[in-house]
Amino acid sequence: MAEVDPDEALFLIQQEVSDLHAELPKNDLVVWTAGNVSARVPGRDLLVIKPSGIRYEELSPGLMVVCDLDGNLVDGDHAPSSDTAAHAYVYKHWPEINGVVHTHSTYATAWAARGEPIPCVLTMMADEFGGEVPVGPFALIGDDSIGRGIVETLRDHRSKAVLMQNHGVFTVGPSAKAAVKAAVLCEEVARTVHVARQLGEPIPIPQSDIDSLYERYQNVYGQRQG
Repeated sequence: MAEVDPDEALFLIQQEVSDLHAELPKNDLVVWTAGNVSARVPGRDLLVIKPSGIRYEELSPGLMVVCDLDGNLVDGDHAPSSDTAAHAYVYKHWPEINGVVHTHSTYATAWAARGEPIPCVLTMMADEFGGEVPVGPFALIGDDSIGRGIVETLRDHRSKAVLMQNHGVFTVGPSAKAAVKAAVLCEEVARTVHVARQLGEPIPIPQSDIDSLYERYQNVYGQRQG
């Protein structure tokens, strides 16, 4: 089997990350230049992330920057996202994670502003998150404090989304695409549960049913490679 050229493999990751960024404004998860998607570079202690302050419609694979797992710029003509240290910390301390997404989506961030977890009152939540969407600690941007909060909150939690208090949403996944999906669904359930609470008290799902729903969705739902 022919070896994959490292430069070609890196470009494919840059292309994927660039393409996935389009999903954030498409799903109303970001405004202006806020938010970001990153992906781990397979087999290398590197990540790909969007540059800081560049509008989504201007992004392209060639603009994506490459950083090491300490958040240092390795390749690219622009400064990396201000959230790079958080992403890098997650990859460095959680080897199973290959994609990280950050948004300030309206409804989920409103829950973050209250410091309140989103309760598991929807089957979609049980399917995707295996329970509530938890709240992580308040932390300032600029170093790895946010990354530490993400890992500490989610490491022993089935949820792949966390509401960082007073800040916004971070999601993680086995791929960047999976992390984007989690971000989209996090905003959807945040909005739906908010609306439900305007009508009355939502009905909790029993833990045994949450477990069954999560197991089915994660291991049975969808197509399987034969």
